[in-house]
Parts: sequence; structure tokens; C-alpha cells
Amino acid sequence: MRAPATPFKDGAKVDLVHQAEAKANYGARLQVLNARIKRIAGEKNTFQVTCPWRIRVGGAKGPESMLLPAFDHLGIPYIPSSTLRGVARSQAIRELMRERNLSWEEADKAVAPWFGHLQADEQDSAGKVIFLDAYPMPTRPQRQEDPDNSKTGGLAVDIANNIWKWNGKNLDYSPNPNLFFSLKQATFLIGLRKGPGCTDQILAQVKEWLIQGLEQGVGSQVNTGYGRLIPLGKSLDKMPGEFLRLPFELKGQLIHGRQVANWNPGRNRYDNRPIAEVRPVAFKNMLRYWFRTFALGVLPVVQVQKWEGQLFGSITPEQKHGWIHVDLLNGKVSRPEPNQRREAAGQQEGILVLSFSSECQNYASQAEQEAVKRLFTNLTWMMFHLGGVGQGARRPCYSRQDRDRPPWWRGSTLIPKSESPFWELPGSVVEFQKLFQKRLGSFFEALKTLTQQAINPNSPQSFGRVDRDKWPEAVDANCKIVVCSGPEEFNKPYALAVLHKVGKIAPGKYDKFLCGDTGTRSPVWIADLDDYQVVNVFGATANPRKTYLENLERGAVGFAQIWPFR
Repeated sequence: MRAPATPFKDGAKVDLVHQAEAKANYGARLQVLNARIKRIAGEKNTFQVTCPWRIRVGGAKGPESMLLPAFDHLGIPYIPSSTLRGVARSQAIRELMRERNLSWEEADKAVAPWFGHLQADEQDSAGKVIFLDAYPMPTRPQRQEDPDNSKTGGLAVDIANNIWKWNGKNLDYSPNPNLFFSLKQATFLIGLRKGPGCTDQILAQVKEWLIQGLEQGVGSQVNTGYGRLIPLGKSLDKMPGEFLRLPFELKGQLIHGRQVANWNPGRNRYDNRPIAEVRPVAFKNMLRYWFRTFALGVLPVVQVQKWEGQLFGSITPEQKHGWIHVDLLNGKVSRPEPNQRREAAGQQEGILVLSFSSECQNYASQAEQEAVKRLFTNLTWMMFHLGGVGQGARRPCYSRQDRDRPPWWRGSTLIPKSESPFWELPGSVVEFQKLFQKRLGSFFEALKTLTQQAINPNSPQSFGRVDRDKWPEAVDANCKIVVCSGPEEFNKPYALAVLHKVGKIAPGKYDKFLCGDTGTRSPVWIADLDDYQVVNVFGATANPRKTYLENLERGAVGFAQIWPFR
């Protein structure tokens, strides 16, 4: 395939992938392939697994350097048999390591009776189970919001956007959106067959290992919601390694994934329309962001880099699998009808699930796992009470009905829907201050246990220089977090109304070093919790941020400082 000859590279790429998705028609071929799997393996040796969100296995670079999933020789997306064998073998090795206290090398040889090994005796030199290539089932949606995979098998446009990256000891902000293909909510038919020397017991054991391995995830980005494959009909009430499950609701500008391209001849360009999608990668990236900002105030940069990679995964400076797996279940998007969009904001909902990755389960000690659980439970609580997720995350959702043109809603409000007392909020500003400081203190204690570093949150460090036009995004000595309450103005909660009043420098124009603009990230995060707002201000020791906080306190009905503790 050749890249199309056009000067509008990004627009052409968006248009190309959407045409490929729209014109895909694999339904008839998938039926033939899955019928063949059943004939070769036998009905009793096949089973179906389904992907709650997306999966991407293998592949190569296509036109415009797009990442493509694995396709067979006829261009049909599939999971190669070698991948399935690798998943089952790796799961078997990890289990034997844990049960028999073996090293990886020792366990690799110990699985020879099932999978073979070049250094094993002749009867165990070859694997005894034959794995067949797995193809998607051409399925129709059971719910209105589910995709129709009857033709595509789940093949759908996806996007990855690396926003932050470490440059030595500095953080660079450089959004880099890349389109690629993955399979969305696909159901696969898995087929196994007895080989020479295989017994019913061997086949059953290999099948069990394969199912366990698929539940952990297969393919790329398995810690970010991709690749979970669950046996069809199995309950998702408990994910492998799960330690936190939280239903949530999101209101406002929402989380978006891919974009739809429409050619605009009059403007000689592609106009892109974002598509809302409940994406676990958005929650993982937000957790990563807040972990980094809090850690930079109490740890050396090298330790922050090390533990960010250990917990969330990394490629540079060294490759790490990561200890945390983030999933979103039952994701739904609700948009009001066109004639009601002025009165109602868009909504997304789902269930956030955090679990230990296989890496953490197999290599972290029990004490480390307990510290990780405590750290992420408190970090998740703080994330929900510091801002939103997705577009407009630094501002709470607020109405712009007083305007004469859209957008009618701005911002993002993230709401936990748990009935657990852990998520109950007090009614007063002072009580919330104490609760937030308690959660933050527990986060730092867990971080201290994990890193074995001296951490003193009562004496935070400074990360980088602060002046009018420069500030680090770090909860350090120059950052302030406050909780306040006051009168609402122009459909805006008190903290946001004061921000726009202080930051306004001309009609329709605001100080970018306070409110931000298209090229400058705002140093202020605001979360609206109904009775009060939580305000996080980076670089609060310099104007205009210092002036904003002074005005915020001066006009507040209630006001308390959360950070610094003293």
C-alpha cells in the first residue's frame, strides 16, 4: 500500500483509516474461517473469548506509518497461533515459578511435558497441544451502544497521544496524536487440538493456562485496558488481581478518541470531528499525571522517574511492564438530542477497575502490593476531587447558556458513584480540608514504603523555577491546594467565576499565565464538589496566580488551605 500523494498528511491519514473501516467487509470470510476452526479442533475443543474494550495484537507499519494489527495472508485480522501458545506457556511458567519456587529459566524447562523444550528428553522435546489461529466472530450488537462487528470483526480506528515525556530530568509537553487500528469489543473463537502424546489431562491443563493468560491480557498496551479476553458468559464482577472497583459518571466535554475526517473543499482542508469514547487510557494517564505531580514535591527526580515507570510502565530510559492494570467496564456515552444540547451536557459513565498486573503479582512482595493498593486507592480519591478527565479536565463542567452560540458547555466534572463510606464527603470546608490531608498523608506513607526514601511532606522541595510565565506542574513548595465556597456567578461555581474575573484583560481575552490558552496550559485546576470547590494552583508564589488566591480567599464564605500542610 502506498501513502496517498497529498500535502495534507494528517488529514489524509484520518480520511484513509476511516475509509478502510467503513469499507471493511470480512463477515462472510470470518464465518468460513471459524467453521474451519471448529472442524479441525472439534466442537468440544473450541471456546469463545470476548474483549470488554479493545485489543491490538502484533502487526506492522502501513501507509503513513500507521500501526496495523496482525492480518493473515488474505488481510483478515486475527490472533496468530504462536501468540496464543506464547500466552499459555508464559502463564504456565509463572505458575510453576510461584508454586515450586523456581527461577524463570528453571520453570521454562519444567513446562516441557506440556509445551516442549529443545533441551528436554525426546518425549518432551515437542509440544503436545496444537494451537490454531484465532479469528474474530462476526457478531451483531446486543446493546445499542455496542459496535456492529458482523462485517469488520471489530476492526476500528484508534488513537494514541503521548502528551508528556521525560527529557533528562525535565518534563516536555508535546502532544503527538497517532492513528492506528485495533479491534473493538471483538469476540474470538479459540481452537486447540491434541498432538502426538497429548492426553485429555494435558489438553485440559494447557487450556486452563491459556484462559488465565488471556484474562491477564494479550498483545500491546495490556495495562491500559487493551487485550483482556474473557471467556464468553463469564462474570466480570472480579478481574484478575483486582483491588479497586469504582462506578463513575463524567459530565461536560467528555473523553474523545478518534476523529472523523470530512473534506472541506471551500477551506481546502480536512475538518475533523472528535468521537466521544469511554477510554481507560484516559484514566490511566490522569492517574499517572497526578502521581508525578505529587511525587515531584517530595522525591528526587530520578526516584520519580524510576517509580513512575515501575508503576505505570515505561519504554525509556528502560522498558518496564508496569504494576498497575487499568480497565473500564460498561462504558456508555450519552449525548442530548440536538434541540436539547443547550440545556444538558454530554455524559459518560462506566466502572473504573484497578488491578495488579501479572508483573506485580509475580515479582512484587506482599508488602509492596499492599503499599501499591494503598497508594492507588488514595491517589484515585484525590484524582476524583482535583479535576476531571478528558477534554476540559482543568475546569468543572459549567453552562454557557448566556452565550449566543455554542459550545454551550465547558469543562469536565468527574463524579464517583460508590456507596462506600470511603467516598462520602463532609458538608463543611474545614472537614473536607482534614479529609483531603488525611488521604494525601496516606498516599505519602505508601510512597515512602514503596521507595524506601526519606519523605517529609511537611517540608516539600521546589521543583524548578517559578515566575510570571514559568512554573512546574508539581505539587511542591510553590504549589497551593485550597478548598473554598462562595457565591455562584454567571452559571459558574465561585472559584471559576473569580478565576475568570481576575484573569480577564479584555473582552473575550484572558491572562494565559492564569487561565491558559491554546498554546499555554493553565496552572489552575478547579473541581466543583457542589458545596465547595477544590483549587490546585501551580507556581502559586508568583503573580498572577498569587493575586488570584488572594482574591479567592477575600471573597470566600469558607476557605481552608490543604497544601502545603503548614
